[in-house]
Amino acid sequence: MKKILTVVGIVVAALILIVVALPFVIDVNKFKPTIETNISDALGRKVEIGNISLAILSGGVSVDSVVIADDPAFSRTPFLQAKKVTVGVALLPLIFSKRLEVSSFTVTDPQVSLLRSASGAWNFSSMGAGGSKQKSKDSSAPANFSVEKLKISNGTIVMGTGGARPKTRTYEEVNLEASDLSYTSQFPFRFSAKTPGGGTVKLEGKAGPVDATDASLTPLDAKIEVEHFDIAASGAVDPAMGVAGVIDFTGDLASDGHEMNSKGTLKANKIKLKPAGSPATVPVDVDYDTTYDLKRQSGALKQGDVHIGKALAHLTGSYDIAGASPTLNMKMSGQGMPIEDLEGMLPAAAIELPPGASLKSGSLDLNLALSGPVDKLVITGPVNLSNGKIAGYNLKSKLASFPGMGGNSGGGSDTEIQTLSADIHVDPSGTQATNLNVVVPSIGTVTGTANVSSSGQLNCKMSAKLAGAMGAMTSVMTLGGGKNSNGGGVPFTITGTTKDPIFLPDVAGMAGNMAKGVGGAPAGAAKTATGALGGLFGKKKQN
Repeated sequence: MKKILTVVGIVVAALILIVVALPFVIDVNKFKPTIETNISDALGRKVEIGNISLAILSGGVSVDSVVIADDPAFSRTPFLQAKKVTVGVALLPLIFSKRLEVSSFTVTDPQVSLLRSASGAWNFSSMGAGGSKQKSKDSSAPANFSVEKLKISNGTIVMGTGGARPKTRTYEEVNLEASDLSYTSQFPFRFSAKTPGGGTVKLEGKAGPVDATDASLTPLDAKIEVEHFDIAASGAVDPAMGVAGVIDFTGDLASDGHEMNSKGTLKANKIKLKPAGSPATVPVDVDYDTTYDLKRQSGALKQGDVHIGKALAHLTGSYDIAGASPTLNMKMSGQGMPIEDLEGMLPAAAIELPPGASLKSGSLDLNLALSGPVDKLVITGPVNLSNGKIAGYNLKSKLASFPGMGGNSGGGSDTEIQTLSADIHVDPSGTQATNLNVVVPSIGTVTGTANVSSSGQLNCKMSAKLAGAMGAMTSVMTLGGGKNSNGGGVPFTITGTTKDPIFLPDVAGMAGNMAKGVGGAPAGAAKTATGALGGLFGKKKQN
């Protein structure tokens, strides 16, 4: 027994001696040119590595640094830089046959640059092209290139656009685990990262086989989860657009390498749509279903159900992201949308109600077209409101001192709106409502054109046709009531802002109506009437 123990002790001591001596006996740096060449050929990019040392206990080779060049069409700076890479190798072939068999890669603290050109191509699209060329010479070469396990820890991804003045955003704490990577089979993977602004993104599923000619076309089947994605902090949109908000998102991604299908739910909070706007006070939920052509970089939104409280709008159409700014060609429709649920979205569009005012009832119908680049988006179409109520705001009181209004505000503290209809046009300069027709039971019918600039300034030309006997009296006494009169309309303007509108009688308009009413009046009649009315009412502001 003692002899056996002695033999075992000698063997153990010999093994320990071998383990200690191996790093000094085997110069793994002799494999450096082979490693650089093989990886460069496989990726189609020049690869440089630093000093190599043998890590016996971990069963691998440690590389001090790795640098992978970028596609020269995008940048002359590296595509990837890593301080340390551990390469898992089979020790027995390395020790006895001096043959390097790689089983795994562990990349620590890498920095990766992902750039997208103006045409929509990515700088990683050409990765693997070298393997494709090699395959034409030796069909077994790319097929034999595989990695049992790939792990990236605590990485940084700088994502942006190429060119002389790139716009970038940085994703930190990037972690990736994948196994059995090859050009010939599907492989499982798990990815996570911290987004700018403190959010997270997680992606888990299967990908592959890797497309050897364009890595961006690699088939994919995965689930994605995004939490607290800050639109403004991420740099996903041009800051000049003033768009902001926080998004949570869950969905499925399925790509065959040509077309990607995605279905899921997006939840947006504190949305802001204009530079002068402020965060919305209500959340927006979107259930979507879309298809996307990977090469054309365009797609179709088959379902886009937009929920704002109990209000529901349907968004469908096409989009194209190949250019510098995504382009939309879509339709949005909604029927019977509760106006009180939509009130919380008004601040996002830089619309503030007067102090104490609120939307308490009413239903909105809309049928809008959205077209053009998102930074110059144009929205057009009709909107209709029925049975609305503005609580805490009496419109009649703002017009009470106007000629023909009878000097009696009445109507309590609210404004009932029987119907409202208009054709709207929204673009970066502001919003215009034409063919505006509002029926207010306490007043009558108000018509005209309303303009709201992008900063919220009002420029509205309106006319109030009073209801009942008061309307007939106004037609005769105030506006002439002749055969050429406008039938009793009291013209007025609205300036100021949506928060603090200023109502003014349109004295020139009244005088013009009076001149028309008398039929055949001298050319100076309008001017004379303007002076008389101006002196009578003093052009007093009505707030």
